[in-house]
Amino acid sequence: MGCAGSREKGNETSKKIRKPKAWKHTEAITRAQLVKMREEFWDTAPHYEIWEALRAAAEADLTLAQAIVDSAGVIVQNPDLTTCYDERGAKYELPKYVLSEPTNLIHEN
Repeated sequence: MGCAGSREKGNETSKKIRKPKAWKHTEAITRAQLVKMREEFWDTAPHYEIWEALRAAAEADLTLAQAIVDSAGVIVQNPDLTTCYDERGAKYELPKYVLSEPTNLIHEN
């Protein structure tokens, strides 16, 4: 019974996910550099179920990302997923570079 009540409360406080606002990296980077930064972030994140859900949501389209965070019980503080909480109140912060591309990304040919 407690789990069902917690789930309902989580759904009431969940926010609709959106893409992060446009952002600029401190210096222009290539797609390969961006991929490396993302891999380093996820490789150093703990391997808890919530982190796996956040990674899946970060790499999915908005509709699927919403379903992932809702089913994992993630409480979205910022709709762009930069700040989230789990049902126990632990805080999870995601850098913008794992959620979207910078405006100064170098497009390689």
